[in-house]
Amino acid sequence: MTSNSGSSRISAAARAALGALVALAVFATGAPARAVAAGQVAAYYDGGMPVADIPARMLNDIIYAFEEPAAGGTCAPLGVAQDRTVRALRALRRAHPGLQVLVSIGGWDQAPGYSDIALTPASRARFARSCVQLLIGRDHFDGIDLDWEFPVHGGMNRSRPQDRADATALVRELRRRLDALGRRTHRHYLLTVATPAGTWQEGGPYSVADSYDLSALVPYVDWFNVMTYDMNTVFSPDSGFNTPLGADPRDPQPEPQRSRDNLAGAVRFYEAHGVPADKMLLGMAFYGRGFTGVGAAGAGLYSKFTGIYPETPWRSVESRLLCNPRWVRHWSTTAQAPWLYNARRRIFFTYDDPQSLAIKAAFVRREHLRGVMIWVLGEDDPRNSLLRALVWGLHAGHPAP
Repeated sequence: MTSNSGSSRISAAARAALGALVALAVFATGAPARAVAAGQVAAYYDGGMPVADIPARMLNDIIYAFEEPAAGGTCAPLGVAQDRTVRALRALRRAHPGLQVLVSIGGWDQAPGYSDIALTPASRARFARSCVQLLIGRDHFDGIDLDWEFPVHGGMNRSRPQDRADATALVRELRRRLDALGRRTHRHYLLTVATPAGTWQEGGPYSVADSYDLSALVPYVDWFNVMTYDMNTVFSPDSGFNTPLGADPRDPQPEPQRSRDNLAGAVRFYEAHGVPADKMLLGMAFYGRGFTGVGAAGAGLYSKFTGIYPETPWRSVESRLLCNPRWVRHWSTTAQAPWLYNARRRIFFTYDDPQSLAIKAAFVRREHLRGVMIWVLGEDDPRNSLLRALVWGLHAGHPAP
């Protein structure tokens, strides 16, 4: 049946049949060794699974998260455990020719010094020099991902009004140093940036254009890792989807939030601010999150809430929630994504599954975007159902049955 929220309730048997159809379609295509023909697949890796278990044949890039800036505004040497992991990643790269391994510097709460690092030409040069020497020259990463969350405002860390211009200057300095090394070694080193899409952040309404001069970054970066997830979090006024594909006219958010807090809206925004389609990897979440204390209307969707249900990896959603009859699955025709509603506990839970990710991957292909970015390896199920659905969607060019 279809509710007023544009959703449909699906039985457990139907869910199982749908999952089987998606899996059958994925295996029938024979996922290619590198998934490069129709779209790039990059994935962040934070140690959540053994390196030996990483499904490298379906990836183009692994982004190791995270390297943290040291107190002195430089890149610190990797710790003993990190060094073991990076050695294993290099071995994985040798076993899979064409696989690239980058390192991400920063993160949501792991880059408190970026505003100081980017503040002056001397501080930028000191940081860039140390990072290129250590991470590229010594540790042999193929590139650097800058994850500053966020310049100017919106994040947890110290910020300044001049951060926006300083972020561009820092990216430019990193590019200069990488290119100088590349001229000596006769190769190109990658430089990427992780940038947000959601318009609710720490402190209220937010725009990525407040933090980054996107068009000014384009000449210096190989691509943008656009974080098209966390569209609705504890900072949002109502419960809503983590990674909706399209805007919903029933969404009570004000404008421009309603138009922008979805994948299609984020792509339009980035393109309007000078980022070409072939420099965008859209973020795909391998986790879900929930809102507690929601109302029963609309099965908890677009409701005021009293608390947050913790982030939960897909493997746990599949093994613990979907098999529990108290968690009822619904589908949104605008978000093109499922959600779960637990009436007894008054929880709305938003997540992606193989069906929704195949649809999102088809959108990436249809819009001629560069590809997809995954947060995070280690949260898929043992069959790699989410990753396989992404690869199938990127190559087949249409959603899963």
